[in-house]
Amino acid sequence: MFQHIKCGSPTLNIRGSDKRQLSQLSLTAVLNMDDLKRELGPCEDLEDGNDSSDDNSSKRGKRPKLPLVSLMSVETPKESGFHQSTRICLEKIREALLHHRWQEAAEYMACYTQTLEYPTNETHQQYKELVWRVSTEILHHHPNSTMEDYNNIYERMKHSGVRHYLMICLEHSFHLLLNGHIEDAKLQLSAAESWRHGKESATQDQRTKLIQAYRSLLDYIIWCDKKFTHSNTDYPDSGDNQDMQNYFRQASVNLKEILKNPGVWDPFILSYVEMLEFYEHHEEAEKVLNDYAYDNNFPPNPNAHVYLYQYLKRHDTSQRKLMKVLKILHVLVPSHELMLEYSSLLLQSEKESDIQKALGVVLEMLDFACWRSNLDVWKRLKAIIQKLQLQEDWKNVVFEKMAARKDWWPALHFTSFHASKDSDENPELMEVKASLTKTLCPDKMLKYTAEQGTSGEET
Repeated sequence: MFQHIKCGSPTLNIRGSDKRQLSQLSLTAVLNMDDLKRELGPCEDLEDGNDSSDDNSSKRGKRPKLPLVSLMSVETPKESGFHQSTRICLEKIREALLHHRWQEAAEYMACYTQTLEYPTNETHQQYKELVWRVSTEILHHHPNSTMEDYNNIYERMKHSGVRHYLMICLEHSFHLLLNGHIEDAKLQLSAAESWRHGKESATQDQRTKLIQAYRSLLDYIIWCDKKFTHSNTDYPDSGDNQDMQNYFRQASVNLKEILKNPGVWDPFILSYVEMLEFYEHHEEAEKVLNDYAYDNNFPPNPNAHVYLYQYLKRHDTSQRKLMKVLKILHVLVPSHELMLEYSSLLLQSEKESDIQKALGVVLEMLDFACWRSNLDVWKRLKAIIQKLQLQEDWKNVVFEKMAARKDWWPALHFTSFHASKDSDENPELMEVKASLTKTLCPDKMLKYTAEQGTSGEET
């Protein structure tokens, strides 16, 4: 798109534009004010900075106490005609983007790409990244953009420099994948995977591993397609099964290596486990999930424990093992929906301490407003208290659990407003809650009653 738009000489004749009320911004991450200050400010860094005097240095060192808006159109003595044109052009691009005038932004962008041809300087890489980010953003929103336009801009940006090569390849593959070109996306990642430039840095190594991981994820996606075809064929071909095996092996090579690099790798781990489970490699699948959940080198990740619990539950693991997993999840996310299953497992136990734990788990769920009107949680609380009442000191247990809640729980659950709302929307919920008021708050005069529910009085 941009390469087909004709532009004038480097010194542009910029036309004015009417002021409009800003609509919702879609480019807050693309053109933040720091980027604009760097790109649109005085272009002193574009020239040789060795001849700067002490006066200039002292002037640059002074900063206003307030972050005043600078005039972006002021020409500086050292600013050449080309620098002035590109700076003003970027202003117009920014204005067009903020007002969602995508055709106008594309026309200005065709001229701004001249910065890629300018001799290398300190900010050259910044210009390249800005052209890459803004160009793709315009294409995402322009009504007439095509896949050829995307391919052209991505290929041009890849070969304009090496600093962002790997990330541009990754983004290009994402766009191809979203448009159904899975094989083309894989080719992009395969090419990036083998790409090397100069002495390999730590950053380059990390990005290469990320490329390898996503390439393996595409192998998994192709494997899923072949599995679907294989399972829906009355007379499956042995060659299809061999293809599945090949893609499984290709994906496994890098997916297995992921656990050696601490991070959050949820979709990659799930893909690997699904393939291992399909081929009945259950011990290896459980080991992968255990390492992902319990390796201290990885950041705390509640999803890792959820995936492990779901896998163990699918394979009929013992209740004690399931409770061990949910116990850690409870510490990380006490409001998680699986806490209802955790309380159920504790309630089935014969230990008195487990019944008391179940009470604490459900009360902590109800500390969060998202569970306030959930009938299943309140029913579970009632069932726990009924079983707890078989113990001699049950009142002390309830008192201890409610001691820190007695001052604010009534306002969260047991006002006349809640009574009126529950009476209208869920009478069964109101019945369950009303039966627990005296047990949970014996020393409070609560207004959560049937009379308050029908009258609709406010506290």
